[in-house]
Amino acid sequence: MSIFGSIMSKIFGGGSASAQASAPHASETPSVSAAAQGQDGPTGSASSGAAPSMSGAPSTVAAGPSGAGQASVDVGQVLADLASKKGQALDYKRSIVDLLKLLDLDSSLQARKQLADELHDTGDKEDSATMNVWLHKQFVQKLADTGGKVPDDLKHA
Repeated sequence: MSIFGSIMSKIFGGGSASAQASAPHASETPSVSAAAQGQDGPTGSASSGAAPSMSGAPSTVAAGPSGAGQASVDVGQVLADLASKKGQALDYKRSIVDLLKLLDLDSSLQARKQLADELHDTGDKEDSATMNVWLHKQFVQKLADTGGKVPDDLKHA
């Protein structure tokens, strides 16, 4: 599974196989993620249409412009629930490293470079500070694009 797919699985699908979708191309506007479509397993067969919620966070399905269902997951609540269970303070609202740690994913420089490749970063990956800021912004945007309810305090100016 891609790193981005793992992130989406942790937030939208609670670790299900349905979030094995790879990251959408930066130039594409994704209409619905695999997790939001309710696909199960590698065959891609559709389930009941409701995306699973994580940590008791509400998950609703709303019709998008194309008529396809999109999951509306309260991303802020999911992340806050995870943060409350961690034994350390993490600045996940501004730091991609802390966000990855919050999701129990590899936050190493190599993993972040791989994530940048998945999200089609064309910047200098040796400038890790700039790459990290870009990654976090892309992450927040992709969450919103795939139906996540992203709170203002998670968004960047």
